[in-house]
Amino acid sequence: MQIGFAMLCAGSVRAKNTMNIMLTNVLDAAAGGLSYYLFGFAFAFGGPSNGFIGKHFFALKSFPNPSFDFSFYLFQWSFAIAAAGITSGSIAERTQFVAYLIYSSFLTGFVYPVASHWIWSADGWASATRTSGPLLFGSGVIDFAGSGVVHMVGGLAGLWAALIEGPRIGRFDRAGRSVALRGHSASLVVLGSFLLWFGWYGFNPGSFLTISQTYATRGAYYGQWSAVGRTAVTTTLAGSTAALTTLFGKRLLVGHWNVIDVCNGLLGGFAAITSGCAVVEPWAAIICGFVSAWVLIGFNMLAEKLKYDDPLEAAQLHGGCGSWGVFFTGLFASKELVNEVYPGKPDRPYGLFMGGGGKLLAAQIIEILVMFGWVAATMIPLFFTLDKLNLLRISAEDELAGMDITRHGGLAYIYQDQEDENPPPQFKMKKIEPSNSALTEP
Repeated sequence: MQIGFAMLCAGSVRAKNTMNIMLTNVLDAAAGGLSYYLFGFAFAFGGPSNGFIGKHFFALKSFPNPSFDFSFYLFQWSFAIAAAGITSGSIAERTQFVAYLIYSSFLTGFVYPVASHWIWSADGWASATRTSGPLLFGSGVIDFAGSGVVHMVGGLAGLWAALIEGPRIGRFDRAGRSVALRGHSASLVVLGSFLLWFGWYGFNPGSFLTISQTYATRGAYYGQWSAVGRTAVTTTLAGSTAALTTLFGKRLLVGHWNVIDVCNGLLGGFAAITSGCAVVEPWAAIICGFVSAWVLIGFNMLAEKLKYDDPLEAAQLHGGCGSWGVFFTGLFASKELVNEVYPGKPDRPYGLFMGGGGKLLAAQIIEILVMFGWVAATMIPLFFTLDKLNLLRISAEDELAGMDITRHGGLAYIYQDQEDENPPPQFKMKKIEPSNSALTEP
């Protein structure tokens, strides 16, 4: 997933900022690895604890144990750095390097882990697998692989950061009209999208954690391996439907076929289905993907109208489509599948449109509201403080020249952006001819 984010980000920015955005993706993984090891995993899964935050396993103390092994830490770390990588896309091309280090460590070490504790820990107040108290609305929140926990947290953090930081220079002209600052490589965007597509099969089906478990519902041929396969199918269908809907929707709106839009639509469908991928039927995943495409298109139109600048559409894609995915689960979660994935409570509520009443939907709406509030309460003060200390945005001179040349010691490659008014230094290769003496030597 991380290399997919890196390629997607690199292709979506101008060439003069390629080194910068690639380095931030490496840092998300590296800084996130340490912060999640020291604090994050303990805050997320350090039970027994309270419903708000974990309190054991700091620096993986007492590992392994009957509940967790080291592999579980690594799996959860990959989710944490995904949230940080989403945020980096929103503030690309104009953010100081130190700000990336600070927010990435804070997000992966505290903000994301607390949110994941609420939804995924056995002690979490909103968890569908809670064992230490009553379930929220008798159901708990079903956010199987993180439309809310990962995508909303990362996307909303990026939203607040980009709002505080402001748009890139030249993104809107003096009359307030939108000016496209196109990324330099559609090839990298497509490559990153395919890598993320592949990685999503690790996130969504992989969130079952085990595969060789039988279900006593249909026969020996049916078990958790079937649920894992079905989850991969729902993931595929949602993303594919969203990609095609975006393709034709944007063709109708703007008059051309755009591969960048299609890739973003694809990822929006994946972000949306991530919540309910294990508890909805394949046909419902198609509905999820179709609506998510229009959610993304609508939020992008709103962002342009409000003069909001997000180079990767990360807040619209992950925050907007992630919110829709959480809501969608409350509508279409199947009774049979909910009881298979979350056993032990036969009267557990399920999707409203599937005849399960509104309790699950109410729990899903609570998650959406709480994620908005939690991210705002933690990330706004952080980015506001960084801004006041002049640690958030780079200077106008550095932004115009590009951070590769001003902050990172050189360009990723010799390339000039089409609309760049400050082209990089040009280098001319000179042919070296052999000397006469070299020609006459035996």
